Amino acid sequence: MKSFRKELWFDIPSRRAFVNITGQVEQCLEESGITEGMVLVNSMHITSSVFINDDESGLHDDYECWLEELAPHEPLDRYKHNLTGEDNGDAHLKRQVMGREVVMAVTGGKLDFGPWEQIFYGEFDGRRRKRALVKIIGE
Repeated sequence: MKSFRKELWFDIPSRRAFVNITGQVEQCLEESGITEGMVLVNSMHITSSVFINDDESGLHDDYECWLEELAPHEPLDRYKHNLTGEDNGDAHLKRQVMGREVVMAVTGGKLDFGPWEQIFYGEFDGRRRKRALVKIIGE
């Protein structure tokens, strides 16, 4: 069995963003030479996520509104975590809801997606360099 590992780096200038990373993961799969196996993609930061869904702007706007209702950024004193001097208590909760990682099958050298599925990096406390891990195992 072969194994491949690569880190994807992100510089998100805003506090929150959703970035379609499907092409980058497909490039990793091509580099790996693996045609049958599994791909794991996970955020390596506790205020960001990786998830699979549709690449549709209305849905992304809905996520923004829904997440802000669930865990509003302000008032900052709402979160005990912010007593540490941070201002990202909400980002930790948003990450928990959106998830840390995704796992996909690889079949015939391609990501084995359902209709409309794409991979996204979700950033909830940006404005600094962050990364996601791509790990591929198989034959």
